[in-house]
Amino acid sequence: MAKMELVDNGILVVSLHGELDNHEANQIRTHISTSIFTGQARAVIWDLDGLGFMDSAGIGLILGRMRDLAPLDGETLILNPSPTMEKIFHFSGLGPYIRHYTVAQAIGEIGGVLHEQ
Repeated sequence: MAKMELVDNGILVVSLHGELDNHEANQIRTHISTSIFTGQARAVIWDLDGLGFMDSAGIGLILGRMRDLAPLDGETLILNPSPTMEKIFHFSGLGPYIRHYTVAQAIGEIGGVLHEQ
């Protein structure tokens, strides 16, 4: 299950929960790519704190959105992956994008402002 929220400064927060399979990855991909290509999103924060399982489709999802953001000098952060997922991210070259902190801290790092609801 995914929750996607566009916050200040064009930062899209994608919170993933449960298991991420190929079908769901395709739905998320479409939503995020549309947000990037229409100019709504300039950065993506992937909050994986509630994610129990992700296969190669998840890695492809994140790498593909990084490619979408590249022409915009867009930023990507990956928050709180499980130890197993973190190893896979490191092998995939995504280690520098991993952070172990809150969404609010990630928004601050990218240069946005979080308004508590």
